[in-house]
Amino acid sequence: NSYKFKGVALATTAETSLIASASNETIIIKSIRVTNNTSNTPTLSLDVLDSSASTEFTILKTHTLPANTSGEVFTGSPLVLESSDAIKATISSTDSIHFGISYMSIT
Repeated sequence: NSYKFKGVALATTAETSLIASASNETIIIKSIRVTNNTSNTPTLSLDVLDSSASTEFTILKTHTLPANTSGEVFTGSPLVLESSDAIKATISSTDSIHFGISYMSIT
């Protein structure tokens, strides 16, 4: 088991995988921090791909990101990604958005 950090920079409106667990791995998400690097106010949606159910589930819907700010969008209980699951983000514009994900990897 090891604690890890993954940074992701997005500037696209296409749904994009932020983090995915390997086929032999479980990931426990502790924190997802988002920074809007622009003076615009795009919205953010987060989905979890549950590969065992072949379904995506929305965990955050059209959350407004205030201009030039950072904030925690994932708080509370840990989020578990099982084998081959993923968290995906969709931004409403092509603004510069950065994600910082703190998690534990279990293999």
